[in-house]
Amino acid sequence: MQGLLWLVWHELQPRSLSAAWASARQTFRYLMETEVHVYGFSIAASVLLAFMPFLVVMASLCRHVFGLPAAEQALYFAVRDLFPDDVGKAISFRVQELLYTRGPLQLTSMFLLFFTANGIFEPLEVALNRAFNIRTNRSYFRNQLISLGLIFACGTLFMISTVFTGMNVSLLSRLMPANSFLLSWSTLLFFKLAAVPALMLCLFLIYWLLPNGPVPIRRIVPTAVLVGLLLEIFKNLNLLLWPLLQKKLLSEYSAFYMSVSIILFSFVGSMVVLGGAEWAARGAHSPKNALDYSIGPVGEKNAESTHSS
Repeated sequence: MQGLLWLVWHELQPRSLSAAWASARQTFRYLMETEVHVYGFSIAASVLLAFMPFLVVMASLCRHVFGLPAAEQALYFAVRDLFPDDVGKAISFRVQELLYTRGPLQLTSMFLLFFTANGIFEPLEVALNRAFNIRTNRSYFRNQLISLGLIFACGTLFMISTVFTGMNVSLLSRLMPANSFLLSWSTLLFFKLAAVPALMLCLFLIYWLLPNGPVPIRRIVPTAVLVGLLLEIFKNLNLLLWPLLQKKLLSEYSAFYMSVSIILFSFVGSMVVLGGAEWAARGAHSPKNALDYSIGPVGEKNAESTHSS
């Protein structure tokens, strides 16, 4: 653990303020490229398609498979933490309504989840390959296999964090009065303790396994930590600005403002993830040493072609 913290601090610590500013400008220029925006909107559209099937499957697992009502409530808490006010409440209500009308876990929801979630990783792989200077993309079939593995891995991590939160909240609810201020803050604390590390680990798996070739492990570990923190900051900033944004979206998109909200949040999140990949590949200290493939995953052929170019 101490070695991991040292690695994160060593890679994130800039040599000077001017070096940090220069690195941030390079990442900003990368994010302003038209191609990167195409990737971002493609990922956001796929997130919109996969969002409800994912929640239905996770809630059904909590209710019908694991028999943990507290974990299901923790899932709705996570939705309300991500989408404030009416949006989070409406999404949670719709998920509960679907569980009530459909009953136990259905194969249709599982199929929709796998099909739509795979669509997230297609443009994401192409974008990561470009950021890490890997010229060859996987075939469609190989991409689907990797995507399926990442869906199971990330879904399992999310489920573990949800069950962890639910079990702790269930225990605390027996010790504290219901709807008390202390219980609410304890729920939020346990949720953050479980969700933020799970998010960082998911980001690490995506940065490590999704590109079609070896990647610099020493760079993507601190990148996953940094991007996870940035996404958490963005989420809290969105909570503060949501009243103004909600008013604007309602006036412009009317009944579609919830779908537009998911797309906008997903687009900003995908841009943060892609910006982190560009930063990891380029290197904040020494661009010549940024692409160290010595301990990357399988794919030596791509590493050789990358170095030769």
